[in-house]
Amino acid sequence: MSKKKKRIKSQRQNEITKGIFTVLEKQPKQNFNYKQIASKLQITDTEGRNLLIKRLGELKAKNRIQEASRGKYTALSNNNYSKGRVEITARGNAYVIMDEEDEDVFVPYNKLKRAFHGDIVEVAIYPRRKTKKLEGQIVNVLERKKSTFVGIVDLQKTFAFVRPTDFKMYKDIFVPIEKIGNAKEGEKVVVRINEWPDKADSPIGEIVEILGMPGEHHTEIHSILAEYGLPYEFPVEVSHFANKLDTSIKKEEIAKRRDMRETLTFTIDPKDAKDFDDALSFEVLPNGNYEIGIHIADVSHYLVPDTVLDDEAYSRATSVYLVDRVVPMLPEVLSNNACSLRPNEEKYTFSAVFEIDKNAVVKNEWYGRTVINSDERFAYEEAQHIIETGEATIPENISIRGGAYQVADEVKEATLNLNKLAQIMRSGRMSHGAISFDKVEVKFNLNEQNEPESVYFKEAKEANKLIEEFMLLANRKVAAFIGKQRPERTFVYRIHDEPDEEKLMALNSIISRFGHKIDFKNKKAISDSLNKLLEDVRGQKEQNLVDTLAIRSMSKAIYTTENIGHYGLAFDYYTHFTSPIRRYPDVMVHRLLQHYLDKGQTVNADSYEEKCKHSSNMESLAANAERDSIKYMQIKFMEDHRDMEFIGVISGVTEWGIYVEIIENKCEGMVRIRDIKDDYYTFDERQYAIIGERTAKMYQLGDEVRVMVKDTDLLKRHLDFTLLGKVKK
Repeated sequence: MSKKKKRIKSQRQNEITKGIFTVLEKQPKQNFNYKQIASKLQITDTEGRNLLIKRLGELKAKNRIQEASRGKYTALSNNNYSKGRVEITARGNAYVIMDEEDEDVFVPYNKLKRAFHGDIVEVAIYPRRKTKKLEGQIVNVLERKKSTFVGIVDLQKTFAFVRPTDFKMYKDIFVPIEKIGNAKEGEKVVVRINEWPDKADSPIGEIVEILGMPGEHHTEIHSILAEYGLPYEFPVEVSHFANKLDTSIKKEEIAKRRDMRETLTFTIDPKDAKDFDDALSFEVLPNGNYEIGIHIADVSHYLVPDTVLDDEAYSRATSVYLVDRVVPMLPEVLSNNACSLRPNEEKYTFSAVFEIDKNAVVKNEWYGRTVINSDERFAYEEAQHIIETGEATIPENISIRGGAYQVADEVKEATLNLNKLAQIMRSGRMSHGAISFDKVEVKFNLNEQNEPESVYFKEAKEANKLIEEFMLLANRKVAAFIGKQRPERTFVYRIHDEPDEEKLMALNSIISRFGHKIDFKNKKAISDSLNKLLEDVRGQKEQNLVDTLAIRSMSKAIYTTENIGHYGLAFDYYTHFTSPIRRYPDVMVHRLLQHYLDKGQTVNADSYEEKCKHSSNMESLAANAERDSIKYMQIKFMEDHRDMEFIGVISGVTEWGIYVEIIENKCEGMVRIRDIKDDYYTFDERQYAIIGERTAKMYQLGDEVRVMVKDTDLLKRHLDFTLLGKVKK
């Protein structure tokens, strides 16, 4: 082709391109096929139509226009872009979750534009066709949620691929030979994505950490932490800084504090606890009332802003509790030593001290820095024994001191009186609409190799609830003390919004199968009926299922500077003041409280709101990691129980199978629909069931079934069951 003809063709192509945008942008809500566009541009020749068709395809491929339906095109306008967060589904498609839309936007796999799960993106939403769901395509990735992924090395001669273990990461990552390091074939590693060139099919990265061989215990635990970007070691400079801290108790510092070393004080914690961040003091006043102190480790005394130690604590924002270990927010020199309220040691504390009458009415309150000396350390079991028997002798079988021993009468009386007050306070909370979520906690007895030998369930008794009530009292009163001040002051609140009515309706539909119901008459009726539901299922086969579904119907509690109260606790004001060793928001609360006690002016709200969001996000990641570690240990436990038959409850129903939770150990696995051979089953969303087409046999949410372990996959943390049939009534 001559240069002149090439120039003419190029010129015409440019004219057609401009014409396409003119037509589509003039009527942005309308779709056009190539014939309609050709007619509007008065293109009648074959060559022009072919150029138009080719150009439409090129513009669509470059995401400059969108194909709303097959062969029909519409404009992309920046004004039509919406911002949201990507959630990848098990099938590889996605939804974009947006605050400004009531409905999530469906994005098919081929229109993700290289967005990953959790990314913040711009999405172009197609014009809705009749009553179909919102659909769109991602046009721009604004912010990556993460750049590192856990995967298995597939080593070649001159390069490697890392196959991510997370099914939501749909692309293998190419690693050049010089970026592989010492990684070997089949090892589990952490890979960081460095770039994804336009013409490359896969992102390009480098291996930054070798976790070990898949299936090994420490490899899998470290993998869980790495998947959520959670560290398991402190940087050298942070440990060095912490170890150089002066943690001695000084007279000049004591002089600045309220001295409560002579007041009866003790801690009540789990028997295997290594840090004790809260203590209670008890004294009978001359007027017959009680002075009760809630003393919290004064972490903020040691944790100074703008230091590497504080930066690391903020970055972590929370301790992470896995089945076999704690990944602390603070180095051990603080968490287990200086800030641990161990008995017979002087400690700096931040305290909320209340005068309370025998009806649990608070008469006076005081907040400030203190120094204490704890007289006793109790395990929950020991305090429970005192509460149940009224006796001061702790028997050997529950003693944490290696033998039976006698507590002082004043300690026994303090424990009994504190329990009476806690019961009154709890009853008052319930009558005001608080919801009692006492969900069963699954725990494991591990051997020296961290192998699970047995499963047990943690039960909250009166001793646990005693501590809980006084921690709630301190959290509530501190929040109200600041929250009610005028002019308003920036503060960190723990809020919990009211539940979504649609979710409650869905919950009501499910629990009705077990003979329960929710009363929607008013807010109080809802909370009362939820409490009745949780009480009625206690000890029943469906308890864990109902507890889980009820929690899912609730809004998530978060940290924020905008107070709206706490629905689940029925408090108008609530914060987190009582655990600064393991929660960074508590550190912020201590700093702000002291700042305002010192008559300081209100602080910048935007800065603290950003810190609140970070803390909420890290809390969510930690909770996910904790759940994954439990799931991992459950699967490990079930590996040794392959030939056993179990009775379980159907805890979930999907189009690809049913989830079954074993009643005796709460391990949950899946029965795949394709593995049920006695009929062809289809998913009935309305009835939460799968139904056989020939026999009409139904397996429904809440049904009791018999199952056997079919397959355990520690790498994917997946447990498959074989369905043996329904439990006969």
